[in-house]
Amino acid sequence: MRLPRPRWSSSIARMTENVANAELRAAAAAAEERSAKARSLWPSVLRWIPTSTDHVIAAEKRLLSLVKTPYVQEKVNIGSGPPGSKIRWFRSSSDEPRFINTITFDSKDDAPTLVMVHGYGASQGFFFRNFDALASRFRVIAIDQLGWGGSSRPDFTCRSTEETEAWFIDSFEEWRKAKNISKFILLGHSFGGYVAAKYSLKHPEHVQHLILVGPAGFSSQTDPKAEWLLRFRKTWKGAIMSHLWESNFTPQKLVRGLGPWGPDLVRRYTSARFGSYSDGSVLTEDESKLLTDYVYHTLAAKASGELCLKYIFAFGAFARSPLLHRASEWKVPTTFIYGVQDWMDYQGAQEARKQMEVPCEIMRVPQSGHFVFIDNPTRFHSAVFHACRRFLSPDPDSVSLPEGLTSA
Repeated sequence: MRLPRPRWSSSIARMTENVANAELRAAAAAAEERSAKARSLWPSVLRWIPTSTDHVIAAEKRLLSLVKTPYVQEKVNIGSGPPGSKIRWFRSSSDEPRFINTITFDSKDDAPTLVMVHGYGASQGFFFRNFDALASRFRVIAIDQLGWGGSSRPDFTCRSTEETEAWFIDSFEEWRKAKNISKFILLGHSFGGYVAAKYSLKHPEHVQHLILVGPAGFSSQTDPKAEWLLRFRKTWKGAIMSHLWESNFTPQKLVRGLGPWGPDLVRRYTSARFGSYSDGSVLTEDESKLLTDYVYHTLAAKASGELCLKYIFAFGAFARSPLLHRASEWKVPTTFIYGVQDWMDYQGAQEARKQMEVPCEIMRVPQSGHFVFIDNPTRFHSAVFHACRRFLSPDPDSVSLPEGLTSA
């Protein structure tokens, strides 16, 4: 005989099941909490690289507190890739939009636009000693190139010189479109000079004047002056360094590898390097401290644009696609500015000028090296104003070379 099942038996069963599930969820939550605590404890106690993109932006703001001219900082959305481009500079594990960190300084309504592009291992804040002076005559806009500073740092997956150049040129063009700037003066330093020159070759209609400050990329390994490199490569030291270069071992990797000791290495570098050719206005204690902090965070943040190195340059910083080979195609009036003690050879610019069919001048700034705009800002500003005299003076032909500068 089958006995009727009490109604409350099913309720007890469901209750027991719910309690068991709740206990399982509680146990899982507790385990996750312990795991989260372990994860949070690890970076707080043993965090190897004490930086992030947020740190970069915060360090930038601290450094730019030294600048008196009001400015606006923005992250300009350049989308997830240039329309129709076969070169996927935006490749990453996701398709989120990319941003270019941009600062724009207050200026007069009729001031010409000057866009400033930093070099390798740098960011726009490196021009902190120049913004006030230049903003008095220009509408100054400075950017962090894609993969640098406070800009987006997508995974770098380029595998050729062509793709790598497109990474920077196409992203800059998308930035120009987003900012709706049709004509501007373009200034690039070192590797930024290489990018600015390549951009001007591809989009000359937008560039009114090109200013190349200690530009990289005007010489190649076939240059007779590169014979020392061939000899050095045959030594064991040269073989090791060449291998590291081709393995894409960057200076930033060293800074990251040192973890919590990285800031001290950067501090020693900036103290020894910046101001060593000073015109007398050496970096103040505040300038040195804030610049060091900024440099560290820009170097130690996620690797991205820095990985362009071996695709753009061969060991010894010789361009794989030298600008000298395209000098005859130049369509934009150009000014070269070098520090007298700059390790970049101004003779490459002299060779290029022989092939150019546009106005070209070369100026050298005394008591300065590769970072001429930090070493001797006063003379550097004079050089920039002279380069742009046709935009700034009603009678540019009557303007003579400023005192202290030499023409090459």
